[in-house]
Amino acid sequence: MPHSKANMVRSSRRAKPGRRGKPGPRYSVGLPAAIATEVERYAETVDASMSKAIASLVRLGLENQANRKREFFRKLKENLANDDPKNQERMVDEFRALILGR
Repeated sequence: MPHSKANMVRSSRRAKPGRRGKPGPRYSVGLPAAIATEVERYAETVDASMSKAIASLVRLGLENQANRKREFFRKLKENLANDDPKNQERMVDEFRALILGR
């Protein structure tokens, strides 16, 4: 039975513009009300969805953690060469601040 052009349905499986392959894993998170409010404000500021804002903030936090770790080891190597007992207490406080963010 021949098909006419009017009855033919073509399925177009073209990728949507801006999409690259399969999206990554998705997670549900519970946020305390105060943090959720801050994330909402951030999302509005950067004109992003809550999901994208959370992803961005997590990425920034991970980058900050990696930077602090690099800085810690840089300072540790720098000060291992200078074994000065007078500076030990100051260095302990400085490393504590780098590690704990205080």
